[in-house]
Amino acid sequence: MKPATAFKVLTAEQMAVLEAGSFDGAPVDMADGYIHLSTFDQLTETVDKHFAGQDDLHVAEVDLEALGEAVKWEPSRGGQLFPHLYGSLPLEVVVAYGPLHRDDAGRVQRPVTG
Repeated sequence: MKPATAFKVLTAEQMAVLEAGSFDGAPVDMADGYIHLSTFDQLTETVDKHFAGQDDLHVAEVDLEALGEAVKWEPSRGGQLFPHLYGSLPLEVVVAYGPLHRDDAGRVQRPVTG
């Protein structure tokens, strides 16, 4: 069963763009033709692999059902299925967002504000 929400990791500058209403993607998203999202179970590995050493990161939790057919589940890292958003990410489908925090075990936590 696919989760109802997924997560986008954003720099502070990208978060400000999203908060203004809509986010069209980071440079890697634009190059690939879709916005990369991760499930909660994939989130920590995504941050560790693609954002290592970066500070001031933010996490947005996205309502996948509200995005409908714009989300495609496609294989990526190690054959895992990842949610990819073909189109812009509108602020109204973001259910929570905030600065990236980790728990004592090092796992990225869900955002709690929105």
